[in-house]
Amino acid sequence: MPIINNSSYKAPFWLYNKHIETIMPGILRKPKPLDYQRQRINTADGDFLDLDYVVNSNDKIVILSHGLEGNSDKYYMRGMAHKFVKHGWDVLSWNCRSCSEDINLTPKLYHHGATEDLNEVIVNVISKGYQKIVLIGFSLGGSLVVKYLGEHGQRTPSEILGGVAISIPCQLGSCAKKLSDPDNKFYLNRFLKKLKAKIVSKSAQFPKIFDINGMEEIVSFNGFDSKYSAPLYGFKNVEEFYNYASAGNYIEGIIVPTLLVNSLNDPMFPDDCYPYAEAENHQYFYLETPAKGGHLGYWWPGQKESWVEKRTYQFVSDVIGLG
Repeated sequence: MPIINNSSYKAPFWLYNKHIETIMPGILRKPKPLDYQRQRINTADGDFLDLDYVVNSNDKIVILSHGLEGNSDKYYMRGMAHKFVKHGWDVLSWNCRSCSEDINLTPKLYHHGATEDLNEVIVNVISKGYQKIVLIGFSLGGSLVVKYLGEHGQRTPSEILGGVAISIPCQLGSCAKKLSDPDNKFYLNRFLKKLKAKIVSKSAQFPKIFDINGMEEIVSFNGFDSKYSAPLYGFKNVEEFYNYASAGNYIEGIIVPTLLVNSLNDPMFPDDCYPYAEAENHQYFYLETPAKGGHLGYWWPGQKESWVEKRTYQFVSDVIGLG
């Protein structure tokens, strides 16, 4: 499918570098809250997920998946939800385990490859009678979308008609290394601070599973995932975990129209987060690489809708055919 190098996105002049483009939307952009209807569902392993619906009594719905340490209330989730609600869609913004108000019940948290929880969300949506479903994800959530669609392949439910993934780390090992670059310390330290706080909370629940001794010495994602993520999910080492959870390893199996938007100046992404070879001869996988945009940027101040919200709806309308 087309590789879209000449993207229509143009950054405003004052968002003059990749870090400003990444940081400022989260500070300045404040889409209005939505009138969510929350449903808590039980998972197969005895835990729960909190699902936030906007219901317009339609047979078509978008399922929105948030990024690392995000939730259904993040500005990019609100913005995308508003875009589709405006066009009459139902919307489901779901919260990964431990990302809503209540800490989850089991030791398991969430990660870039934990598509079993997304599957439980999809099963819930289908059970409500929705006939047309589009998956949309941001960063970690976009990784879940691509991995889910790729690993399910021909087993993808017929109700799922397409997907959009925005700013996703296609290869986790190289991204973890990239985040340790000196100019990425802001993002690394911010993520690690939140994740470490969550591990402390889980240690109070499960002290035999979560050992917080020496946690203050962890200064990289590789260190965090080696100590916690890989063993928690049953992997023999961090390399095996990264290989399993990296969405880029599943692109070949996708059988519904899927758009990946990764800006070329994303500060967190190395070269292998731009899967040109996979897109070039793929029947369903579209890759768009705007020159600017940072990580989850694509914003113009003063406008209610971001470029990526408009672009996502355009893809869903024109390519997936659900205008």
